[in-house]
Amino acid sequence: MMAVKTAQGSAERSFKLSFEFFPPKSEDMEGQLWQTVDDLAAWQPDFVSVTYGAGGTTKAPTLSTVKRLIAETPLATASHLTCVGASRAEVAEVVEQFRAAGVRHFVALRGDPPTGVGSLYTPHPDGYENAAALVKGLKEIDDFEISVSAYPEKHPESPDLSMDIDMLKRKVDHGATRALTQFFFDNDIFERYLDKVRAAGITIPIVPGIMPILNLTQLKRFAGMCGASVPIWLDARFEGLDGDAGERAKVAAAVASEQIADLRARGIEEFHLYTMNRAPLVNATLEALGCRKAASANDTSTGTLALV
Repeated sequence: MMAVKTAQGSAERSFKLSFEFFPPKSEDMEGQLWQTVDDLAAWQPDFVSVTYGAGGTTKAPTLSTVKRLIAETPLATASHLTCVGASRAEVAEVVEQFRAAGVRHFVALRGDPPTGVGSLYTPHPDGYENAAALVKGLKEIDDFEISVSAYPEKHPESPDLSMDIDMLKRKVDHGATRALTQFFFDNDIFERYLDKVRAAGITIPIVPGIMPILNLTQLKRFAGMCGASVPIWLDARFEGLDGDAGERAKVAAAVASEQIADLRARGIEEFHLYTMNRAPLVNATLEALGCRKAASANDTSTGTLALV
């Protein structure tokens, strides 16, 4: 059984923070996840979340991961939940399993089609037609805390940004209390989006999703599927570093910390970090912002930053 290091005192940071993990798919990946949880727990995040595959493809490992986080760590834990490929009765059954495990906070998402991003989404004939309907259904089951997604550059399937924001408003009207955004790198895009969201009468926190860059080439491929833009200046920041993992890691931490610092200067005080189940880059990003972990008598970290 994993034992999370006991933090002594409080982590030093002046903004709200949450982390996203994904359920492991192998024994090696499981070891990496729990080592990451062990390390990042000392930041005392406001909550952590665990992703959930399209059509419930990772329901079992998600539930297992969530149960362990709740039972063995002090971390407030939310589970992602999708409705794609499932009837309302099947979703309710899954919700009961997570509620029995102690989950009181869901990140409610429609989910990608089982055939992959970019293919046509078809609701289950007896299911929820979209994320707004899923939020409403969750609230009818219990008074859960519900976070939802938001897209500063719009969801790839939305015809335009105004309709995308209208969907976000429907989620809020049905009970969502926080929106976690798709990752982005241009803070001007986020600020313009936030202005439009507020103009639409949406007042819940819109939390920037921050993606520290482990691999720029892979990130570009992923961003293309998600409809997120990658500014050309990032190429210049990483130019010539393909063979130098240490320098790439330093640049990646600098890029992420600079983005957060600039957003804070614009009045944003809550951030959701996509950890990719790896701690070093997250640690370096937060340390560059002047944050400090809670002390741990068992801390054996070396302070070495690498993209691993």
